Amino acid sequence: MLDRAQAIQDQLTQWRRAIHQHPEVGFAETHTAALVADELRKLGLRVETGVGKTGVVGHLGSGSPCVALRADMDALPLQETNDVPYGSKIPGVMHACGHDAHTAMLLGVATLLAQLNRESPLRGEVRFLFQPSEEMVDAQDKSGAMRMADEGVMAGVDMVLAQHVTAEYAVGDIVVGEGIISAAEDTFRIRLLGKGGHAGYPHYTVDPIFLLGPVLDAIQGIVARRCDPVKPAVVSVCSVHGGAASNVIPDSVELMGTCRSADEETRAHLLAELEKALGVARALGGDYEFQVMPGQASSHDTSAAVEWVRQAGIDLLGAEHVHVPKLGMGAEDFGCFVALAREGGTMFGLGVWNGEGDKRRAHSPTFDIDERALPFGTAVMAEAAARYLRSK
Repeated sequence: MLDRAQAIQDQLTQWRRAIHQHPEVGFAETHTAALVADELRKLGLRVETGVGKTGVVGHLGSGSPCVALRADMDALPLQETNDVPYGSKIPGVMHACGHDAHTAMLLGVATLLAQLNRESPLRGEVRFLFQPSEEMVDAQDKSGAMRMADEGVMAGVDMVLAQHVTAEYAVGDIVVGEGIISAAEDTFRIRLLGKGGHAGYPHYTVDPIFLLGPVLDAIQGIVARRCDPVKPAVVSVCSVHGGAASNVIPDSVELMGTCRSADEETRAHLLAELEKALGVARALGGDYEFQVMPGQASSHDTSAAVEWVRQAGIDLLGAEHVHVPKLGMGAEDFGCFVALAREGGTMFGLGVWNGEGDKRRAHSPTFDIDERALPFGTAVMAEAAARYLRSK
């Protein structure tokens, strides 16, 4: 399988670069979806479009067993600073998290498994899920996986697999193991309320910018002093906006951020402590508004799915290139699919670092990958899926 994947290196690279040059944010992936649907039809797959708004589903074979393979297609609202010939052509949008690579590799998996099926028909079905909007939610606070699941894409699925590029490991390595696929994620919005007025007469006001300092201190103390130190937890304030003039004290300051946790008890505790921290504003004469937009619960790999990927990785890449994952607090909506598969699923990490210089980490304007990694991710996913179907 690795030989087959390396034989289509050029095609994988072309797909990845075409998608990278035309990035699209969540639920707007029309160009990417059209490319995906066209390529799947060329392979002879049954194709559904417009699933979960802009998602694409490809079907190879039918019946049971059924293994689903997922790739996310959306990009981020970020200006790329890489000086490369395949750089983003869309101002303010770039593939800074590797979803272009995920999509290209899943097209590669479809190519390899379609070839294999023509040579010796696979039992059951491989269902290819090209998902929109992993990074964002819509007006109803639903992500792409949630929207696709609502439309029944997981009906009859026994196991689901996905992969995600990581600059923490070099090309030729994968990372797979039991544990947390993604942390629980809750987004919050806070409005600190004061009483605006003339900057020269602050004693007639309740300055929300003054309130901001002690409130931020209280928020930063939640994990340090209000949480069990052996339970993973994160509270990050990522956006602060207030005021529009140098001589006017504003009426309010707005904050946005995220809470991450690994279990439901800690998840509830973080939100309760966050609201307690906001009480500092009231103690100083102001007030607050607090809104929580719940995200996905934490998701865990299942042992059976992990073992299929792990063994495929060992046999194709060598045991020295298969690593156990470190605990992280990234959030992902893939867990929505895992919860609906009869035997669960796993997301494995694919090393994309070239082994030299700085590691270009995700969600950065300089993010990029070593494209030599593409056949490795393609081969491992294709091999794991094929072995699973043949074992039934």
